[in-house]
Amino acid sequence: MSGGAGAMLDGEERDGGLFGPGQPCFGCGPDHPHGLRLRFSRSGDEIVTRFTPDEQHQGPPGLMHGGLVMTLADELAVWVLIGLQGKFAFTSSFEGRLARPVRIGQPLEARGRLLKPGRRVVDVGVTLRQEGQECYSGTFRLVLLDESGARRLLGDAFEEKWLPFCR
Repeated sequence: MSGGAGAMLDGEERDGGLFGPGQPCFGCGPDHPHGLRLRFSRSGDEIVTRFTPDEQHQGPPGLMHGGLVMTLADELAVWVLIGLQGKFAFTSSFEGRLARPVRIGQPLEARGRLLKPGRRVVDVGVTLRQEGQECYSGTFRLVLLDESGARRLLGDAFEEKWLPFCR
C-alpha cells in the first residue's frame, strides 16, 4: 500500500516526537514520564512495535494489566494510519480477544495492518505475540478527521503541525 508524503518508508522508525517536542501521548510520547514510549517501524504493509512490559505495567502479579494491553493495541492501530498513509486517526470502536496473558519481563511484538481502507472510516487489525504465541488480536475502527474535525476535537490544543496529518 502506498501512502501520502508523511508515510513511513520500509524499515524507518518513528515515535511521538514526530508531532513536536513535549508530545504528551501516553502511548508514543518519548518523554512521557509514565508512558509506554512506543517506537514504530514499517515492515511492508505492516507497522510493528516491540515492547517489554515491566513491573509498573502489572495487573495480576507477573501479568501486564489488560487495560494497558488494550492501550498498546490502540496506539498501534493509530500508528498504522500514520505509518502507512501519513494521516492521523481517532479510535471510534474496537473489538479484541485476549488469547493468553501478556507476561511481565518478556518481549512483546505487536503488528498492525490496514484491513478496510476508506476516506473517512478505516478498519485496522492488530496482533500481539510473546515467544511466538498470539496473546491478543483485535480490530479497530478509526476515523480520519479533516482540519475542521481535528480543530473541533482538539480545541485549543490543535497546532498547525497537525495539518499535514489531516485527511
